[in-house]
Amino acid sequence: METREILEQVRSGEMSVNDAESFFRRQPFEELGYARLDTHRKVRSGFAEVVFCSGKADEHLLRIYERIYEMEGEVLGTRAAKEQAHLIQERFGEAEYDPLSRILKIEKKGKKRIGKIAVCTAGTADIPVAEEAAQTAEFFGNEVERIYDVGVSGLHRLLSRVEAIQGANCVVAAAGMEGALASVIGGLVDKPVIAVPTSVGYGASMNGLSALLTMINSCANGIAVVNIDNGYGAGYMAAQINRLAVRGAE
Repeated sequence: METREILEQVRSGEMSVNDAESFFRRQPFEELGYARLDTHRKVRSGFAEVVFCSGKADEHLLRIYERIYEMEGEVLGTRAAKEQAHLIQERFGEAEYDPLSRILKIEKKGKKRIGKIAVCTAGTADIPVAEEAAQTAEFFGNEVERIYDVGVSGLHRLLSRVEAIQGANCVVAAAGMEGALASVIGGLVDKPVIAVPTSVGYGASMNGLSALLTMINSCANGIAVVNIDNGYGAGYMAAQINRLAVRGAE
């Protein structure tokens, strides 16, 4: 629950002053023994804690989902395996799993989505990483336009969508191979570009290292680079940028 929401409930009489005071006096984390849930993250950053599912024991994962759901009414998990999805869906029938992006979420319905983020890929093989970015941004209440398979080997494909890309408040560019897409987009827009190197490519791509180095060494302005295959990090950063752009336009 956000600070403003609590204050609004106090003003409307839905929550007592004592209950609100109790909320603000809670520890900024909850000790579970195997995890310390950052219960004040949404108060500080605007977004609740997200679960990195990979490698977690079943009982730990289930309990973490239960506690975050109790506090927030929704949960976003990344890098979830199919077996983990089955575990969570047995407990929460409304949980949704996308095997492409490996996003495992329980999401509030009817969310208002703001602004616009363009998520682009160089090729179809980059879509899993791009979907992790797109679905992360959508979960945090942002409008996302997907523009896939517009790599530089067929530049006309990208140019046919340039108006939509230029209309976004920020752009996520996911690319493997040599990773040139981010540089090209960076030269076409006046908004921030978040470059995501992917591990797509042949031997000398070195599992995304070549794309990472290309993006870091880009001569185009306004490009920030996240780690290899880090769609979640790109989606989160895009959500922050979009939120600032929407506030600035109000």
